[in-house]
Amino acid sequence: MEVVKLLSALLLVSFLPPGFSRVVNKFSDIPECESFFMDKMTPNIPGILVDGIVKDQNRYKPICQMFKNVYRFATIYDTTSRIPVFSAYTFTGSAGSIKRPAWKIEPQLDKQEGEPNMELAIPGVIYNNQAVKEDYVGSEVTKKVNRGHMFPNEFAIDQDTKNSTFTMTNCVPQAETSNAFSWCRMESKVKKIIEDNCKDPNKKAYLVTGAVPGDDILNNRVNIPSYLWSAYCCYNSNQQQWMAKGYWSKNEQEVCGKKRLLPKTLKDLYKDLEPFYPSAEVKVSLFSQQCPVDFTLKVAGEDEEDEDFYETEVSGEDEECPCPPQSPFMTWAWVKSQISKVIEEVYLNFIKIFL
Repeated sequence: MEVVKLLSALLLVSFLPPGFSRVVNKFSDIPECESFFMDKMTPNIPGILVDGIVKDQNRYKPICQMFKNVYRFATIYDTTSRIPVFSAYTFTGSAGSIKRPAWKIEPQLDKQEGEPNMELAIPGVIYNNQAVKEDYVGSEVTKKVNRGHMFPNEFAIDQDTKNSTFTMTNCVPQAETSNAFSWCRMESKVKKIIEDNCKDPNKKAYLVTGAVPGDDILNNRVNIPSYLWSAYCCYNSNQQQWMAKGYWSKNEQEVCGKKRLLPKTLKDLYKDLEPFYPSAEVKVSLFSQQCPVDFTLKVAGEDEEDEDFYETEVSGEDEECPCPPQSPFMTWAWVKSQISKVIEEVYLNFIKIFL
């Protein structure tokens, strides 16, 4: 059976055109990959990616993320820090829930002629250019971090695309409480805002989510980011204009329900990013000029607190981002989240032992 799988993979690769592989020199090599960027314009991150050209091609790798022979989203991956710089994706609706699949890796980061589809890591093989799930073993105890998605699976259009977001090249070590609470709530809020406002089926919503490397290291291999950021741009059908906003968060532990990430203008998000990516010639930008950098209008789906445009303390809990129980009487939302974690760990251990 393994021989048949190998021959099938070799046969598939032999028929792929030269630009088909997932790790590319530039995103424009793959037309389908360009579609994840508004007007086919990639972000400008000085020192990393400028006008579609990667500045240090030995360190930073553009990945056209492929799963089941379909391009799902795009990532710039830092092979030194072993975390993504950003993932770019679109939103046109989302599928239902998914059982958490095993985390995958990008074969071509460590082997140029590797399988173009993301796949499970091979036990015992050392992957020098990317993180693997073993890097995160015990991370919630040693560093209080877990795997935080850049492209969140809740934004995926179908089950296969949801599955594709579970790749190590799409996650960073994120403070576990930030991942579970304020960041989770922000993702839910952005999804609702897009659903409530950007209803034109002919105009996609474009999103970019990334991380700023920090000073701490996980497992002596994986950089723990100092900050996380996210931005979206879409056509507001209610207001008949393009709108864009961003979010910025320090990657640190927090008390559940005591922090909310509120929207920024793109201009303010760029100001947050520019000290980390300084350049006299090129400024940080994430979208094409259609996206307004100073959009401040309140839109459907935003809370009353959001109009102040600052981080604030809030209280309360929701079903999607449950707080742990503060008493012996555990909440059902929290219990479900813990059961999901146990099931995922059991499944991953099964894969590791028997496959």
